[in-house]
Amino acid sequence: MIGEREKRFMQMAVKLSEKGMSNGDGGPFGTIVVRGEEVVGEGWNQVLRHNDPTAHAEVVAIRAACKKLNTFQLHDCEIYTSCEPCPMCLGAIYWARPQRVYYANTKEDAAAIDFDDSFIYREIAVPHDEKKIPLIGMPTAEALTVFHAWKEKGDKTLY
Repeated sequence: MIGEREKRFMQMAVKLSEKGMSNGDGGPFGTIVVRGEEVVGEGWNQVLRHNDPTAHAEVVAIRAACKKLNTFQLHDCEIYTSCEPCPMCLGAIYWARPQRVYYANTKEDAAAIDFDDSFIYREIAVPHDEKKIPLIGMPTAEALTVFHAWKEKGDKTLY
C-alpha cells in the first residue's frame, strides 16, 4: 500500500531528478535508497558530469548506500526512483537485492522525452552474432581454469 511515507520518499527522489537536470549533470532522474526511515543513499543522473554512461541515478544511489552501510546487499532497503529503471539499472537493482522498488514515471514517459530503452530490451533477446554490437565468444582454457578455481575456493563470499 502506498501511504504518506512512500509519497514523502518519492518526492525526495523527484527533487533529486530536478537537481541533476538543473545542474546539467545529466537527464531528469533521481533515486534514493531507504532503510526504515533513513535515507542511506541518494543519486541523480550524472552521466554528463562524469562522462560515465553508467552514472545513472539508481547506480549512483546504490553505490552510495552500499558504501554507507558497508555491504553489497541492500536486502533491508527500499528504492525510490523518479522513473522506471532502465535495463542496466534494473540489473544493478537485482544484484543489490532491495525489498522493493517504487517508481514515478514509466519507461514510456522516458521514451517520450528521448530516453528510449526499448532498443536495449529488444537486443537482449537477439542472438549474440546478430546484435547491433556483436558479442563474440573467445573461450580459453585459462579463463575456465580461473572459474574452476573459484568453484573450489573455500573462503569465498557468494553474492
